Amino acid sequence: MATTADASDGRFHLADGRTLAFAEYGAASGIPVVFFQGTPSSRLMHPPEDITRELDARLIVVDRPGFGGSDASLGRTLLDWPRDVAVLLDHLGVGAFAVAGVSGGGPYALATAYCLPERVRAVSVCGGSGPLELPGALRGAALVRRAGYLLARHAPRLFRWFLRHTTNPNQQTEKFIRRYTRHNPPADQAIITDPTFHEMYLANFAEASRQGFDAFADEVILGSRPWGFDLRDIAVSVHFWQGECDNSTPLAMAQGMAARIPGATLSVLPGEGHLFIYGPLWRTVLKDLLFAVPRQS
Repeated sequence: MATTADASDGRFHLADGRTLAFAEYGAASGIPVVFFQGTPSSRLMHPPEDITRELDARLIVVDRPGFGGSDASLGRTLLDWPRDVAVLLDHLGVGAFAVAGVSGGGPYALATAYCLPERVRAVSVCGGSGPLELPGALRGAALVRRAGYLLARHAPRLFRWFLRHTTNPNQQTEKFIRRYTRHNPPADQAIITDPTFHEMYLANFAEASRQGFDAFADEVILGSRPWGFDLRDIAVSVHFWQGECDNSTPLAMAQGMAARIPGATLSVLPGEGHLFIYGPLWRTVLKDLLFAVPRQS
């Protein structure tokens, strides 16, 4: 079966009948960067577009299965996602590209680097979630985050029940944001209260959850279990950017991953938290990525 797409509304139809929803930001003819947003999140979530455009980048954000406008994929694994991305990028005329992954999007960024080394030129992981097998992986994480990871890994049914009985972001978005981010450090709170970011944040959570909570649970459970590939087998340049005060995906995760990926770099950002990518530091991260990607004709 052939794949089809309707570029006017950012919908792409895969050969198996599933739909992927996507959005593009920045320069339409710029250097392609695929942005893997956090969990729960949607294609509406993106770093400052003025910086993306200024640096002549074409930022592509795709709803992962079950979020926003993308259909769910029963029994999916982390390694299924790069195949979907590759087919979509083929349609969009993208050859080589860079990847930026934030928070729960970090595992998907690294899985894509592992599966598509011939196309991925560089990866930036910004406060990315790491494998729980890493020594001390949860050291420095807020209690609610540690509990969530451990429930997802050891009691997934209970974790699903818990999510279904928390505030629904599609009905009480402001309340959900307050509960979800109340442990975040001051640097994050400053970003959250910025009016432009806050408006995007509200719309993002509502869109991400419009199909329910199953995709949220699926992603956390997938990320808390073995990923299905060895970090030591990643053959792409990876740069980890980590907020010093991040208590959602703590420094120990970034340190453990950087130590295992050959040639990986780790930059620790003093005073920063989990959301730094949505502020001025996006310029630094994006510049670093764009050096590695050839401009396409």
